[in-house]
Amino acid sequence: MTTDIGRDVARATDRTTERPAALSLRGAGLAFGPRTLWSGLDLDVAPGEFVAVLGPNGSGKTTLIRVLLGLLALSEGAVRVAGHTPRRGSPEIGYVPQQRPLDPDLPLRGRDLVGLGLDGHRFGIGLRGRADRRRRVCAALEAVDGTHYADAPVGRLSGGEQQRLRVAQALVGDPAVLLCDEPLLSLDLSHQRTVTRLIDERRRTTGTAVLFVTHEINPVLPLVDRVLYLVDGRFRIGPTEEVMTSEVLSELYRTDVDVLRVRDRLVVVGAEDGPVDLHPCHRPRGHDGDRAGPAVSS
Repeated sequence: MTTDIGRDVARATDRTTERPAALSLRGAGLAFGPRTLWSGLDLDVAPGEFVAVLGPNGSGKTTLIRVLLGLLALSEGAVRVAGHTPRRGSPEIGYVPQQRPLDPDLPLRGRDLVGLGLDGHRFGIGLRGRADRRRRVCAALEAVDGTHYADAPVGRLSGGEQQRLRVAQALVGDPAVLLCDEPLLSLDLSHQRTVTRLIDERRRTTGTAVLFVTHEINPVLPLVDRVLYLVDGRFRIGPTEEVMTSEVLSELYRTDVDVLRVRDRLVVVGAEDGPVDLHPCHRPRGHDGDRAGPAVSS
């Protein structure tokens, strides 16, 4: 199903640079039985571009990441990442997941976790590859300022330190595309800033394209080039100032939504329910009875 909102995508993607896209979706659709998450999705992400993916729970944000990782096939359309069909373990793709606590007794050091970004998808590294592996792991640890806990048990590190190592793990293979799935979740403000700074430095210095799934745009607001907003099969793609408006979000959610800018933050307010909170349990209900609160922090 292609909506009027979806047709605006082609015009938005034309604004990218003339360089070959690091990531490309053409007529992409995904359905599970009778339910369509999205369809007719066209998106080009240029090298070095930062695209934030927003939307309520169940809108298909993480599912899109799984498609780009080669873990899930599209129902329709085509996808290319770094010029190739996505596949599990591709060195062209780096992945930063949500922060999840690790077992304190997990027999894994910081450098071991980072090294999994090089060869965690296959058995063995071979004698000839060990020196190069050590060099690349050390370089990745240094890039995220993580050398001082390279030999520490990862389960004994703080959530922010673990997430810093996950960024190093995602970057150790020198990827062309960095896929981030709620990487700031459960992190305090200081660690949020650290993670976003590391990701931003990477894309600016090496031209790595970033697709960043988040419920909260404000921590990355200064970095975002464009937004992909998904709601119940409808979507809009464009610069933040064009997508994050009362008119667009009201159309996407099919309920009245106000978008305000307070200092350097965006505040999204449901017309009847007051300020919208990040968490789905606090989001206002739309006309169809589903949780419909916009995915922006108040």
